[in-house]
Amino acid sequence: MRTRRKKFSEEEIDQIVISQVDNNDAWEDPVKVMKQRATSLSLPAILASRAAFFAHLHREASLEEWIKRIIRERLDIEEAAFAGCKKELSVKNNR
Repeated sequence: MRTRRKKFSEEEIDQIVISQVDNNDAWEDPVKVMKQRATSLSLPAILASRAAFFAHLHREASLEEWIKRIIRERLDIEEAAFAGCKKELSVKNNR
């Protein structure tokens, strides 16, 4: 059977971190993160022209910026839906 960890509020987490700020044993080694290289993506001409039309319609500075915004928005929607499904599954499994 699983034991559940207590979920801390942001204020509780802040208090814990502040109380441990001078205790080096409470901290892990720093994590090094490498910046990812930009990725190229090719689109069929018809899709690119449709995207360019809507980027212009929405008065976006560039097609690239509009596509980035649309992808970010879609990822937010997908992540929220995934989190909701995951939560539903955990509720069903705990019954």
